[in-house]
Amino acid sequence: MFGIDNLKISFSFSPFLFFLFVFLLIGFTVFIYRYTVPQISSTKKILLIITRTLALTLLVLAIFEPTLTIIKKSILKPTTWFFVDNSKSILYDDGSEKNQKILGVLNELKQTEFAENTQLKTFGTKISEINIDNLDDVTFKEGSTNFANIFSSLSESNENISSIVILSDGVITDGSNPINSAEKSGIPIFTLGIGDTTKRKDIEIKNVIYNEFIYAENPTTLSATILNDGFANRTVNLTFYENDVLIQQKNIVLNQDGIQNISFDFTPKSSGEKKLTLVLSALEGEYNRTNNKKVFYINVLSNKVKILLLAGSPSPDLSFIKNTLLADDNLSVNSITQIGVNKFLENNNRDKLLDSAEVLLLIGFPSKETSSELLNKVARFISEKNISFLFILSGSIDFNKLVQLQKALPFASLGVGNSYLEIQPNVTPDQSKNPLLQNNSADPIAAWNNLPPVYQLFSEFNPKPESEIAARTKVNNVPTNKPLILTRRLGNQRSIAVLAKDIWKWKLQTAMKDQDVFDRFILNSIKWLNSPEDKKRVQIRTLKKLFALGEEVEFTAQVYDDTFNPISDAEVKVRLKNDNDKFELNLNSLGNGLYEGVLQTNKAGNYSFVGEAKLNNKLLGSDKGLFNVGEVDIEMMDTKMDYEFLNSLANVSGGKFFNVDQSKSLFKLLSELNLKSSKEKIDTKEYSLWSNEFLMIAIILLFGIEWFIRKREGML
Repeated sequence: MFGIDNLKISFSFSPFLFFLFVFLLIGFTVFIYRYTVPQISSTKKILLIITRTLALTLLVLAIFEPTLTIIKKSILKPTTWFFVDNSKSILYDDGSEKNQKILGVLNELKQTEFAENTQLKTFGTKISEINIDNLDDVTFKEGSTNFANIFSSLSESNENISSIVILSDGVITDGSNPINSAEKSGIPIFTLGIGDTTKRKDIEIKNVIYNEFIYAENPTTLSATILNDGFANRTVNLTFYENDVLIQQKNIVLNQDGIQNISFDFTPKSSGEKKLTLVLSALEGEYNRTNNKKVFYINVLSNKVKILLLAGSPSPDLSFIKNTLLADDNLSVNSITQIGVNKFLENNNRDKLLDSAEVLLLIGFPSKETSSELLNKVARFISEKNISFLFILSGSIDFNKLVQLQKALPFASLGVGNSYLEIQPNVTPDQSKNPLLQNNSADPIAAWNNLPPVYQLFSEFNPKPESEIAARTKVNNVPTNKPLILTRRLGNQRSIAVLAKDIWKWKLQTAMKDQDVFDRFILNSIKWLNSPEDKKRVQIRTLKKLFALGEEVEFTAQVYDDTFNPISDAEVKVRLKNDNDKFELNLNSLGNGLYEGVLQTNKAGNYSFVGEAKLNNKLLGSDKGLFNVGEVDIEMMDTKMDYEFLNSLANVSGGKFFNVDQSKSLFKLLSELNLKSSKEKIDTKEYSLWSNEFLMIAIILLFGIEWFIRKREGML
């Protein structure tokens, strides 16, 4: 009835007690109304008995806290989500007529009995739902293939998805590898592979490896991985360009192994974003010449980062850290070292050094000798200019004065003691990719965990909510939860804290083992603290750097005020130009400081853009960048079907791989699966009757009616 399968009322006390109380109240009510003064008619007496009985029963009901539970059951029909690769690689002419075969499979799907329970979707750059009776949207024109979007869309659905079918060549050109997502989805995935898997004679630039942080006028190395199949012992030219200007060329003899790494030394002359290109000369008989070119962009940082060390006193930590920094030609290093009240080791202009610093290192600072004037300047400099800093808890620290910097620190200290505990770093495997902890050891994490002991104060150091623990401590090889190295990002400010002294010992031990743990940690910290991405109030980006001809160029922007609160009502305008043309694009607000816009162009070439954000005609900030349209079509770089990926995707999810010619077998299997995949959905709703306002209104109303009748009859 009414679709309700079960209905029950439960009490917080025994139902027996409830009915006992109700029985007693009925008896009590009948007893007191047996004789009334004055006497009233039997009809009114019965009405009063019923009114009071109902009022008291409802009152007891409220005291016993009844809960009404309604259970409804429904059957969820199984649904198959069918994803079709809509990217440009399907149109590549490899003789297999991939596009025609896909349309043929979709026409077969129309004739199946489970077609009405199938959701047909295309994927490429984005996910789009299409009507199975209208295949005009299957155009094979999307500029990238993103499998990860498929699994992102699953979380947004409440349907009973019994299976997923992916009809594709399996070549990922955008987004992450979705194997882990497929395994966790709990839904069997059936892959329909389409395309040629025949090995062809080809050469290819597979990838290029380069440093994340590259500085102007500082040599760096680029390493390109070259693959060849069927061209062993042939000679090719590998040419390196910066912004389409020839930098270097190498003759390469392709080896028998089919894979080799070729390095280029590169010294950028100026900072800013650079377009770099590697091109392999073509060989006669190559299957695909599109993959002979690799275009990528790097961001070159300014060559001299201004570092200021503030030390509460001279110490070995200060000396070792300063020597490490001075050895790097990309850094301009100065120091202010306290040796007494208003006495400093260096004779320099402290105000000028502080104002020009880009990164601060606080080593045992502030100390007891630190004046309030200097401490206030440092605190104001950090808070007002959002300067990033590295804090090292050396022995000279004065915790009473440190309170002045508490707001900016990545930790809060409680119950500071006077004695020290000997501790070692304890770095867990989940930090293996942490950029601060990288070094030249074969196992960087093991190198950290084998460092000699240092000293930490007996104290409670609580990480702030925005902080992350890069390393904890261990005492006598027993891990603890106490932090040793903390990092924090808040707005456009970054900070690192090392909560120990005598870390110079790490340098001595690792130097004897030819390890650079100490030096790399200090230098990596400087690079991380000086990352330019967090310093911009206005950030404007393209979704990627390389776009196919005809592909939409998507822009996103983030706009913040001085305190890094998002601004959602700014005017964000982007001016673009290529070799011959200029464009202008207004970005639309999405709220919460986010903006987006789309440029549609069919003109190939290198593009540069400058974007500005204004509020009430006041400039908030600007950003600039580069991108390319049409020079490299990533969808044509690899056109063979990736059988290994499609097969793995199916196997990890409990599905199966089928070749496109086996579609009838797949449809038969899906029909059988759908027969067994109906799910019963149980909806349970609970209503607390005792807290319902209508219950209280009914009790008051019933007592009011009783009082009105008694008053009307002049009863005592």
